[in-house]
Amino acid sequence: MKRHFKIGKVDLPNNILYAPLAGCSDFPFRQMSSRFGPGIVYCEMVKIDALIRNDPHTYRLLDYDASMHPIGAQLCGSKISMARSAARIIEDLGFDVLDFNCGCPVDKVTKDGSGSGMLKNPELIGDMLSEMVSAVKIPVTVKIRAGWDDQSINAALITQLAERAGAKAITVHGRTRAQGYKGPANWDFIKVAKEAAKEILVIGNGDVFDADSAKRLFAHTQCDAILVARGTLGQPWIVEDIIRAFDGLDPIGRTVWDVQNALSEHFQCIMRYQNERQSLLDFRRVGCWYLKKCEGVRDLRMKLNKASSTLEAIHLIDQFPWGEVSFASQSEQSCSELSE
Repeated sequence: MKRHFKIGKVDLPNNILYAPLAGCSDFPFRQMSSRFGPGIVYCEMVKIDALIRNDPHTYRLLDYDASMHPIGAQLCGSKISMARSAARIIEDLGFDVLDFNCGCPVDKVTKDGSGSGMLKNPELIGDMLSEMVSAVKIPVTVKIRAGWDDQSINAALITQLAERAGAKAITVHGRTRAQGYKGPANWDFIKVAKEAAKEILVIGNGDVFDADSAKRLFAHTQCDAILVARGTLGQPWIVEDIIRAFDGLDPIGRTVWDVQNALSEHFQCIMRYQNERQSLLDFRRVGCWYLKKCEGVRDLRMKLNKASSTLEAIHLIDQFPWGEVSFASQSEQSCSELSE
């Protein structure tokens, strides 16, 4: 773990980075996350095509304010003719780092060869990166999975192609596209990519949910940085936990009251950014993140799901008997009751 970290010429406060999570890493999420000082926070992935045609929803996904710096943007697409223009737009919007997504596993992204569909065409990844690198002054990075499936592991090859293209860092998720998010991440794939790298930074990603797993990932792979993804949900302070662990300090003894305060604060961030209807929908999703490790909150979760206004939802949080809540022994709890 490093207190000072550089991607290209960009100075970051540390090498614990917060991932671009589709449907999660929105403006309110990034407001909460930035307060705890991760190395960088990324906006949600946006499609190159939509960016080029000035789609309003796409540009809204890229909203940020000064408090969020260092801030990263992530592009997804497979049309090399658009790569330079899209990269310039991201730079002109003031982002510190541009990441190219070659890891998203969902069908609606991979069907046109984008996301992890790019893993089937490693040379195209290199070509896309070359176009972006030559178009902008900010550092360009890339995020991949280990391969499309177990029969086509190519993280080491893509690491070398990315380095030759001028990318400053590559994030390797320790699963294949075929795995989705099932089964444990195989950190050996990250280790192999690190061994294949000469100058390009290798960032490890996959199954970091607490300080202990972060320490084990660094030790196992010797990676240069860690990208925390689902581990940030409901615990925007995870970077603090990781840094304290490396400093030899005891973890902060957070209580259910801390969860209540963070949840309330996150809800306020949502209300300032979204309209009433979208805020209510977001409350259900975000509420699940913070309550998943708590026992005795089933009634609250059900009522939040049925709340008819943000005022009612805030009242439910404020009036709930938090003194009767405890932390669950299992770190992951079902969020199905809070689904939209």
